[in-house]
Parts: sequence; structure tokens; C-alpha cells
Amino acid sequence: MNQPMSTQEIVTAASASMQDDGEIRTRVHDLTLKALRERRLDASEVRSVVRSVAEGVSLGAERRSGEVKDALAAAIAGLDAALLKTAQATHLALQEMISQGKDFSTQDLQPALDDLKITEQAFLDILSQVAETTGGRIKQEFKAAVEHARHSGTDTGASVKASLSDLSNRITSTLQAGKSSGQEAAQTVSSRLAALASGILAGMADALHEKSQQQTQKK
Repeated sequence: MNQPMSTQEIVTAASASMQDDGEIRTRVHDLTLKALRERRLDASEVRSVVRSVAEGVSLGAERRSGEVKDALAAAIAGLDAALLKTAQATHLALQEMISQGKDFSTQDLQPALDDLKITEQAFLDILSQVAETTGGRIKQEFKAAVEHARHSGTDTGASVKASLSDLSNRITSTLQAGKSSGQEAAQTVSSRLAALASGILAGMADALHEKSQQQTQKK
């Protein structure tokens, strides 16, 4: 695996993605997905990447000479689209682990389910925190864009809701409800889930890249 982008590199790239009109959503999405696939796909890493991208978007918005409302909305949509893929990858990884029911109890998987459950809330909270630190004319625009996303809901949130329903049904029919197997088992679950989800996300990203190349060649 190549060396992951540093926090500053993510911030700088996200800021640059805001400078030209057009494909802001795509640029932010692709950057976020690239940074995520370079890392262990667990909640703390995902939130760190989201914060770095959001900070870069904020800086880029401050440096824009033109309008910022639509640009911020596009950037948030790009972040949401990338985060949606991480949630889908985590869902598929949990499905695979649940199918290996003899290895885990419900309690062993509960922390991962809890992290998945708050994905949208954590995403919007990070955006709100970054918006509060934004200066000048951008602050109110950024806060308004975040509140719109909070009230209208995100694609990530809708996907997570469906995922939790599916996973709950699978757990009920497959896993034992017994006690957690202990700290070591919890670490094993976390590591295995992160590895599985990272592999799935990489596959998704590769497929998207190939599709994009094919579309470009047709033009």
C-alpha cells in the first residue's frame, strides 16, 4: 500500500477542489474515497478523513471569488457520496462476518453496529464543528448548508438505516445472543471488520475508476 495522504495533504487537496466551478462534487468525492481507501477503515479513521476534507473545503470556500452556496452544497454532497460507500462496505463486511456466526456473538459485533448507527450523526456533527470555525462570509453559508443536510437527510443516513434493519434480521437468525468473548475477541472483530471493509471499499473504488475511464474514452 502506498503511503497514506497526510492530514495536511488532504486539507490542501480539498481546498484546491473548491477553486474551479464544475465538478466540485466529483472532485471532493474522489479525494475522500482516495484518502479512505489508503487507511484502515474504522470509525476513527473515517472521521479523521471527513474532518480533514471538511476543513479543506472551508478554506477553499473562503478563497473563492465567486458564489459559495452551491459550491458548499456540492462539496457536502461529494463527502456524503464517499461516506455512503464506506457505510456500504462496512455493511457488506458485517454481512460476511455474521455469516460466520460460530465465531462471534451478538455482543462481539455490537460496537461495530453502534458505530455504523451514528455514521450520519458523526458526519453532520463534524461539518457543524468545522463550520463554526470558518471565518467571514463563509460561516453562515456553511452552517446553512449543514443544517439543510441535517433536515433533509443524507444518502449515507438512508443507507445506514436500511443496513441496520438488514443486519438486525441477519443477527437474529444467525448469531447467539451470548456474552462478549472479551477484549481480545473485540479487537479481533474490529481488526477483521476493518480489513474486510477496506478490501470491499478498494474494490468499489477500482470499479468506479474503471467505469469513469470507459465513459471518458467514449466521449
